[in-house]
Amino acid sequence: MTAQPDDPADGGPALFRVIRFWSRRWINRTSADLPDELRHAMYVQVVEAVAAASGEGTEATVSAVAHQLGLDHSGASRMVRDATAAGYLRRSESSLDRRRTVLHLTVRGEELLGEARDWQRRIFTELTADWSLRDRRRFAGYLRRLSDDMRP
Repeated sequence: MTAQPDDPADGGPALFRVIRFWSRRWINRTSADLPDELRHAMYVQVVEAVAAASGEGTEATVSAVAHQLGLDHSGASRMVRDATAAGYLRRSESSLDRRRTVLHLTVRGEELLGEARDWQRRIFTELTADWSLRDRRRFAGYLRRLSDDMRP
């Protein structure tokens, strides 16, 4: 049984926030230099970062993506450029400061985010399949707490 977003046992997205926090192996590479599975993972990272920045009540910018991913501005800029070219993001003018560009998920980006979160939940369920529901919920809660404590 796969957890739903409001289920206390929904630790998949929290687990992958922890992983995203620590994984930086493609910082200085363009998407063209990456094998397909890492390119896809890079797009997921950017989409997750834009969604997280937008969800915090701020505008998602390249600087916000850099902050979310723990990258320098140029590395984040390359990742945003590639994700935009791939159709996962669109750019618009900031409503707060016309000099700034804001990033938004496209329909394709929203779909990728949903697919990634579903996959994350399935992996969490698989990894904890032999655990009691009580233990899965407790672990998911601890993972969410850990990932919330790590928010930039």
